[in-house]
Amino acid sequence: MRKLFLLLAAWPLLAATISNGQTFIIPFHKSYKTFMTHTTVGHLLIIPIPYDAKPATRWLRIDGKPVRLEIKRKRYPKERLHVAPSKVHPPKSAQKRIAAEYKEAKKIYAHFTPKSFITKPFTLPLYSEITDPFGVARIFNGKLASYHSGTDFRAKMGTPVRAINDGKVVLAKMRYYAGGSVIIDHGRGIYSCYYHLSRFKVKPGKMVKRGDVIALSGKSGRVTGPHLHLTIKVRGITVDPLHFIEAFNRSFRTESSPR
Repeated sequence: MRKLFLLLAAWPLLAATISNGQTFIIPFHKSYKTFMTHTTVGHLLIIPIPYDAKPATRWLRIDGKPVRLEIKRKRYPKERLHVAPSKVHPPKSAQKRIAAEYKEAKKIYAHFTPKSFITKPFTLPLYSEITDPFGVARIFNGKLASYHSGTDFRAKMGTPVRAINDGKVVLAKMRYYAGGSVIIDHGRGIYSCYYHLSRFKVKPGKMVKRGDVIALSGKSGRVTGPHLHLTIKVRGITVDPLHFIEAFNRSFRTESSPR
């Protein structure tokens, strides 16, 4: 009988499956334990799964009880794009700029703001057709160059772009690849990024609320036409924005509801 009790006690409280590029979010009451890259917002444990993560089984403990997390490999589609040759093979005159912008972005995402500015569910930056989902392998001018690190929304020139949650603007500038870019720090290592903008409505250091207009959409940077690109970073890891928003909002409402 004792052996049966020990066996049942060791059985996982929860078995969950997640794919590379997605975000695992689970409420905890008092404590959690994980060796995976993570953050917390209130009593939500947030674990971003890298795009290049391989299939694996990971174990967590939530309030002293075991949780088995299965990471599955998702097959993302491929996309062929034709852009100006200088955007695939930038001239030497642009390489210094590109390197400086990359270093600047790495520094931003490496910064961890202890306070969370998030007190409500996330929203979308605009409501329109999704023209390009997260994770698509990008083949520029016949050469595999990268994967799509965000979600693209159809947006004609000058469409208002809104903050997806409260936070602090940490970047608003033109960049070589991303074009007009705004990055918002939501605290606790969570950032939202808005690319290919035509005009800025905010400056670095400004605190914004969910739904505030932060910019106008455009076609700047490495693009084939006007649209809005949204990226979400969690502790420096790029995740599927739509999956993150859905998973966070579902868990946030569950955690916020009366017990």
